[in-house]
Amino acid sequence: MAGRWSRRGLLLVLSSPSGAGKTAISRRLLERDPGITMSVSVTTRPMRTGEVDGHDYHFIDRARFDAMVAAGELLEHAVVHGNCYGTPRAVVEAALAQGRDVLFDIDWQGTQQLAEKARDELVSVFVLPPSRAELERRLRSRAQDSDAVVERRLAAAPAEMSHWSEYEYVLVNDDLEGSVAAVETIVAAERRRRARQRGLAEFVKSLQTGGG
Repeated sequence: MAGRWSRRGLLLVLSSPSGAGKTAISRRLLERDPGITMSVSVTTRPMRTGEVDGHDYHFIDRARFDAMVAAGELLEHAVVHGNCYGTPRAVVEAALAQGRDVLFDIDWQGTQQLAEKARDELVSVFVLPPSRAELERRLRSRAQDSDAVVERRLAAAPAEMSHWSEYEYVLVNDDLEGSVAAVETIVAAERRRRARQRGLAEFVKSLQTGGG
């Protein structure tokens, strides 16, 4: 198979209410699979302790964000908890053309926009917490946000979870390793979809005619 044809990359989206574990799953996938690259979003929210500009996010002001939207430089964009987020288009399109899979840690709004623009390349996974109590525990234990922010995220969770049925795959993150393995299985299957194999038809034809 190697060298016979190439594969166009896919857009792998992980969405969840804040605290359900999509970021932890994303980090494990990136550690294990060199074929997956993380989409680094632009955002107007303040940088958190330990974050690195250009690695976790591209931190920009609202004027720059609005200019990128107006110029069509964002593949998707959304307002989440009062802050703006968006995906730079050029970097993603270049990765797909090179056969690399691009991982997105975005919400349902961004996923809907990707579905409108790149339905055939999209693989969407919604991550649910095992319980409301566990979701709250995770939000409070990570100690990144104030009590007011945690309460706001908990209040938003029901509305965010209402979009679960818009996704192709849904998993309950009650065990991180099990959840990572489940997503790896999804990716392995999606990479083998016939429609993603460039040059496959020509290869099969050569087999039928005695070439290759």
